[in-house]
Amino acid sequence: MSETKNVGRRWRAVARQRVALVAASLTIIGATSSAEARVPPGQDPFYQYTGSTPLADINPGTVLKTRTVPYHVLGFPLPIKTTQLLYRSTGQLGQPTVNVTSVIQPALSIGPQKLISYQSFYDSLSPNDEPSYAISGGLTLGGLIPNIETVLIAPFLLQGYSIVISDTEGQQADLVDGREYGMNTLDSLRATFNSPAVGLAGNTKVVLVGYSGGAIATEWAAELAPSYAPDVDRRIIGSSMGGVLVDPARNLRYINGSLVWAGIIPPALIGISRAFNVDLTPYLNDHGKALFGQMQKDSLLNVLAQYPGLTWASIAKPEYPTPEQIPAYVKMMNDLTMGTGGTPSAPMLIQQGTGGDLVGTPGNQPGIGAGDGVMIAGDVRTLARDYCSRGVKVQYGETPLLSHTPDALLVWIPETLLWVNARFADLTAPQNCGQIPVGNSLAPIPAP
Repeated sequence: MSETKNVGRRWRAVARQRVALVAASLTIIGATSSAEARVPPGQDPFYQYTGSTPLADINPGTVLKTRTVPYHVLGFPLPIKTTQLLYRSTGQLGQPTVNVTSVIQPALSIGPQKLISYQSFYDSLSPNDEPSYAISGGLTLGGLIPNIETVLIAPFLLQGYSIVISDTEGQQADLVDGREYGMNTLDSLRATFNSPAVGLAGNTKVVLVGYSGGAIATEWAAELAPSYAPDVDRRIIGSSMGGVLVDPARNLRYINGSLVWAGIIPPALIGISRAFNVDLTPYLNDHGKALFGQMQKDSLLNVLAQYPGLTWASIAKPEYPTPEQIPAYVKMMNDLTMGTGGTPSAPMLIQQGTGGDLVGTPGNQPGIGAGDGVMIAGDVRTLARDYCSRGVKVQYGETPLLSHTPDALLVWIPETLLWVNARFADLTAPQNCGQIPVGNSLAPIPAP
């Protein structure tokens, strides 16, 4: 137990030092960076649709505005052409929305055009942390993640790939809302293919790529594509994802009371309730309401390792000892379980770590089992096996003793590079469906 407490103290100390260092760095950079840094999305007219045609009468994926900006890293512009598109999309409840995507094109491309749809793991409740703002020159703490992800997309650019990065959470920052992530991703691809300013050939193919929060968008886009965007689905030749959030309700039980990841419980619930327009505060105690109030614009970097031991019971009224006793919660979570929206048409590479015990998330919980500290291997196995049974070619791998970040991520990156290159080389996709271990049940949560 003392060793576990020591792990928690070390993680919190490191997290606080990193947040302080990043905040100081952003302050310095903000004072010296180019004058091109954009005003926040909420004040930027580019993010607003002002046309006379009602959005409901405009097809999803339609380009509404276009602009060209330099690609920025930590506020500094690079000579890389980036086209940003405002496009029509769809929210969780089916309502018409607008969103922004960024299309980054290589300096040199030889042969057929190739496109990567890269889904960022920016994981934030603030619209100011979305990739389009960071790419256009904006500086925020949560926006540091899209800046760091430059090193992940650089190998693709150097090989001549174009990269499209959408604001997967939408302009409301609906954290963890998988279906909306998927529709924003698919409509960003429609907009990219439709844009004369981008100028991709009509036969350009695409591979979806994402880790963690980016895996949420990648997986949901893959499973929704055949029904929601068959025009895009015909162009998708594969999807690679790692650290996958399959069953959000079980994930919240997994990190409940953990040392590093417990702090994401309130932001996840805030993001989901935003998307569904459901108020969960009547079920919270005073402490829970206070946390919900102060976390309305927090990113993962604000909460990681900052709330060790936080539990649902500590933020909920005593008459709701588990969230599964709340009908609205059950309905939302059942709707957000992966595999319920359709069957991907293209091959998949799925990677999952199982070293969560190393970061203070016990992997011996009944019905849950091992995970990487925040994502659960048993759930990912079942999703992979289910897709195999539906005829999808799935290459599934687990990385024992590796936690969610950065170690499992660093294993996933080179495997993804090789796998993506093989898809564009038209090689036969590998699959190991017969070797994937049995996982957890993904049956719907019973209505309370």
